[in-house]
Amino acid sequence: MPASDNLVDSNLTNNLATNKNQNGVQSLEIGLSILDVLIEYNEPMMLKDIAQVMQMHPAKCHRYLVSLIRKNYARKLSDGRYGLGDRVNALAALGHTGYNQSNILERLTHIANEIKDTLNCAVQIAKWFNEGPIIIHSVEPDSPISIITRIGSRMPLTTSATGQLFASYQPDAIIEPLVMAEWQTKDKMELAAQWQHFTQLQTKIRTQGYATVTGDMLMGINAITIPVILPQPTNAFATSSIHHDNNDKRPPENLSLEYAITIIGTTEQLPMSKQHNVVEQILAIAQRYQIA
Repeated sequence: MPASDNLVDSNLTNNLATNKNQNGVQSLEIGLSILDVLIEYNEPMMLKDIAQVMQMHPAKCHRYLVSLIRKNYARKLSDGRYGLGDRVNALAALGHTGYNQSNILERLTHIANEIKDTLNCAVQIAKWFNEGPIIIHSVEPDSPISIITRIGSRMPLTTSATGQLFASYQPDAIIEPLVMAEWQTKDKMELAAQWQHFTQLQTKIRTQGYATVTGDMLMGINAITIPVILPQPTNAFATSSIHHDNNDKRPPENLSLEYAITIIGTTEQLPMSKQHNVVEQILAIAQRYQIA
């Protein structure tokens, strides 16, 4: 493990004590300082190592970590180490600059707002992480009915349109263990049948170019998810005109699926009988921002 002085300023605790007279909340500052340690180290750490960097008793450090875990800013691994939670990973995506990410996210945000205004539905932007798809931005319409998903929420692969879409464009080696964990059943025959059904769904999604669910996560709530495919070196928004081999579970080799846009509404706002019209509207909006 690197020396502690490479992780955080050695004067951290002194600075916290000095700033007490500025009417801040010291316990919050300490908690954020522990989060800083996890961010700067950038890989899971043992409790004793975090406590050593913070110059804090491990039991006290553990209490702060528990609070960070409850708010999804940290997580505890099966081997006992502590790492960054989904919320931090989602926020990091917003500041990521690779592949001109800031420009892409700016465009996606404009698209999300225009879709929201056009369809009067909630719109979410999700990004793929190792743990699965995570919501990194969300806009709500001016409607009495509000459908709120917190930034940093991880979407299930089997019951959400967002998850099903991403699952259809990732290799089975990545997707199958995550899907099996969601099902949580020990019956091997049942698992085999469920997986076969899921692979058929993947093929359907790749063929039509988008995913839909009707009340799978919330009763009376429908969703449509469109992939945002980033070709190298230029960017393009995936449309139904992009053809994939039905046996291929990934985009072409020069494409990478990192983002998706999901439209969410009630059965009245987003009737599945009109899903093709809705998809055409979404793509028309995306084209104006040179992503389609």
